[in-house]
Amino acid sequence: MEDLLTYIGKGIVSHPDDFKVEKKVDGDVDLYNLTVNQDDFGQVIGRQGRTARALRAIARAAAARTGRRAQVEILE
Repeated sequence: MEDLLTYIGKGIVSHPDDFKVEKKVDGDVDLYNLTVNQDDFGQVIGRQGRTARALRAIARAAAARTGRRAQVEILE
């Protein structure tokens, strides 16, 4: 899952070296913190949050295949 989010995220941003994914596990929930460059924050969020919603949907779908739940947080 981290590889998937990293691949998609680095394709979106202008500074791919600053894009990082950290995973934390809390019971049956996987929390993914996406750290992006301040200049790329708007690109990752997208217009009216569409890109962020799409990233979260992809993460939830991939996690559901393994019987887990996923949450994605986007940090500067």
